[in-house]
Amino acid sequence: MIKNEKSTNVIQSLQVGLNIIDIVATKNRPLKFTEIQELTGITKSNLYKYLNTLTMLDVLYRDKKDGTYSLGGKFIEYCAAALGDRNVIGKITPYLREISASTSQTALLAVWTHGGPVIVDIYSANYGLNIGAQVGTRLPLLSATGKVFAAFKDERDPQVKEWKQSELRKLTDERRKQLEEEIEGIRQRFFSYALEPLVKHVSSFSVPVLDFQRDLVAAVTVVGFTERIPKTADEQAGKYIMDCVAEISKSFGFLAD
Repeated sequence: MIKNEKSTNVIQSLQVGLNIIDIVATKNRPLKFTEIQELTGITKSNLYKYLNTLTMLDVLYRDKKDGTYSLGGKFIEYCAAALGDRNVIGKITPYLREISASTSQTALLAVWTHGGPVIVDIYSANYGLNIGAQVGTRLPLLSATGKVFAAFKDERDPQVKEWKQSELRKLTDERRKQLEEEIEGIRQRFFSYALEPLVKHVSSFSVPVLDFQRDLVAAVTVVGFTERIPKTADEQAGKYIMDCVAEISKSFGFLAD
């Protein structure tokens, strides 16, 4: 429910609009009009005006097929600018398109935020596939993307350390030990695989994008039906993805040993 506190020091309509954006962003899935109304308590007529304005400004996106709302391109552009990653997205987007078209799977790009890795771009060759995430979704540690960030993001950064510890607390002692061993292997192989981390029958393969200092810039991840996603870099699709991401890393100055 949106708070209705009045103050002479704030623009209430702007506050309401930002609260709507916050609700759409934090639900990690497209929302229907009725869901947004229930969560905000705004009258139908006023909510239509807010949603129409936010959609017109491309801060929210309305799917014409099912009428649901999700984060729009302009919002992601603002996020990228705040994170200093506008150039990252611009450089990697053409590769995402190519990977998605060549593998016939969904290709996504994730960058680091204070709360963990977040999806900032998606290209899908299979629009009927539910990958359990959308642009703006924070990805968990056990996802292929999450494991790449755990492996390559510097834990001396307090935010990275806090995120990893928070995620590890959700696991059993045995699973934590297994994961730490897996992460060490990811550092050596430069890719990770996750078996159905978010949605049944949907798995993922993720590769780090590194810069000239060997710092993690982003992660490129391919998501699709489990039987179509490579488990190793020895498979044809795995090798292709690895080669594409190696080219991306070269553009950021990374030199392989």
